[in-house]
Amino acid sequence: MTTDGFTTCLWFDGQAEEAAHHYVSIFKNSRIGRTVRYTEAGPGPAGTVVTVEFVANGQRFVALNGGPEFKFTEAISFQIECDDQEEVDYYWTKLTEGGGEPGPCGWLKDKYGVSWQVVPKRLIEMVSDTDQDKAARATEAMLSMGRLDIAELERAYAGE
Repeated sequence: MTTDGFTTCLWFDGQAEEAAHHYVSIFKNSRIGRTVRYTEAGPGPAGTVVTVEFVANGQRFVALNGGPEFKFTEAISFQIECDDQEEVDYYWTKLTEGGGEPGPCGWLKDKYGVSWQVVPKRLIEMVSDTDQDKAARATEAMLSMGRLDIAELERAYAGE
């Protein structure tokens, strides 16, 4: 069996093209691919967008204008592992602007309702430390934050 890998399909209510361009503008290694439009056969108005294929950060997606039947939930989210605070701040700002909603513990919803986790790689190291006291302090600090602050996490981890 051969496959080209996985493609994540994101269901939108009329915003597929806008969302695809939005994500491509945020992430490196991104591009818009094929756009498919309805024909006279429907079921949508001829010429309107059905799907937009795009790559964001090297990952393949299809944005589908499926209608109002389904909404995004936090049950599915995309995790962005960040190297430093500048990266955390960049993604947090870009993904919450225009109507996005900040959440707890590095989670947010973008303006389309898609959930994201903006996580410093360093936090993953801290909370998985074999020293349970250090890991617990870092976890406790994370639980009190919205946008994650690496310096504050480091202070808690160190017991300061």
